[in-house]
Amino acid sequence: MDTIASLFSFITWPVSWVIVQFHKVYGAIFGPDTGWAWGLSIVSLVILIRICLIPLFVKQIKATRAMQTLQPEMKKIQERYKNDRQRQSEEMMKLYKESGTNPLSSCLPILAQSPFFFALYHVLAAIASGKKIGVIDAGLLESARNAHIFGAPLAAKFFSSDSQVSALNASLTDVRVVTAIMIVLMSASQFYTQRQLMTKNVDTTVKTPFMQQQKMLMYVFPIMFAVLGVNFPVGVLIYWLTTNVWTMGQQMYVIHNNPTPGSKAQAAYLERLTKHVTQHGKIRRRSEKAIVKAIVAKGRDRNEFERKFVNALNKAGLAAQTDGTVTKSVAQAAEQTEEGAVAGTTTATATVPRRQQPKRQSKSQRQSGTKAGDSPSLEKSDAPQDAKPAAAKQPQKPGSGTRSKAQSGQRKGGPQRPKSPSKK
Repeated sequence: MDTIASLFSFITWPVSWVIVQFHKVYGAIFGPDTGWAWGLSIVSLVILIRICLIPLFVKQIKATRAMQTLQPEMKKIQERYKNDRQRQSEEMMKLYKESGTNPLSSCLPILAQSPFFFALYHVLAAIASGKKIGVIDAGLLESARNAHIFGAPLAAKFFSSDSQVSALNASLTDVRVVTAIMIVLMSASQFYTQRQLMTKNVDTTVKTPFMQQQKMLMYVFPIMFAVLGVNFPVGVLIYWLTTNVWTMGQQMYVIHNNPTPGSKAQAAYLERLTKHVTQHGKIRRRSEKAIVKAIVAKGRDRNEFERKFVNALNKAGLAAQTDGTVTKSVAQAAEQTEEGAVAGTTTATATVPRRQQPKRQSKSQRQSGTKAGDSPSLEKSDAPQDAKPAAAKQPQKPGSGTRSKAQSGQRKGGPQRPKSPSKK
């Protein structure tokens, strides 16, 4: 580790200068020789570095999602050219070039942070051995050696000897208890960060080798940190624990506000967005507009959660637009216009008298030709009554008994025509 740290000795001067500047600020508050002053200086160094690495973190998120999207195509290439490694590599590079992705982009934050990590390790190792380094002179060196975090010196390690710990005015038990707790917290934070990524922010609709690799790293990284952590000074453990906590919080923010499409986090996010949009009828945040715009642009390629989101907006009478905004749908606007027109004509129709429908006539009234409510006259009623016996006395022709009622002038169903007197 000392050999690797010496390779980054060129950056030890800026790292030591930053620590000293923060130490001046915290030393005025907690005292220059306290562990809080030096410990918070290291924490502030981590925060400053991570703020500078935010653009690389954004590139890492985009690269990771692009790699997840390309996993099906990569699997097809591997199966097609499984016997030709060279052609497989060429097709992979061609796919990366066409999609504009770079596999190394997902490692940029770790690679960019590594020089600062090893430079800090080099500074703390020099403090432990009593050597001046960077801008840390003899006075600051003595102050840093006397600084303790819960009884453990900043330069002490888990496997430090009793004589080395005694030279730093501390006990070996305190050093091992503090370092063991920090190692456990460091490994646990790393495991939780990776597990959160796998369980919430991974596209569950596509099963790819990339997911298996991430699942393996979820267990490998904590074990690696636990093994290497016993060789880290307390100051380096503070640095790495702080950067793990920062990564965990940063990832929680990204998962909550910009989840991976097809993941469980996206389902929860779209559910919250649906409630907000249906209540207020609009989208306010720029990030929300960008997500809705991407969903609309997908068209038929939307996943299950995105289709549910669009359908929920349609049921609420809203429609997502190509610019990411939400407006009332055409059907909803037409319905509101129709309701307004009906409401405006209600008072006018209430004053107009309704047209009275004629009363339905009975069968005898239709046969007699009288109106409903009128008393039939004797002359009109006598004619049909006299005609019935005359028609009955008329002799029937052979075969006339087989005739249907329709042939004798009667209708099958519906109102029947009045019988006319037959001629003798």
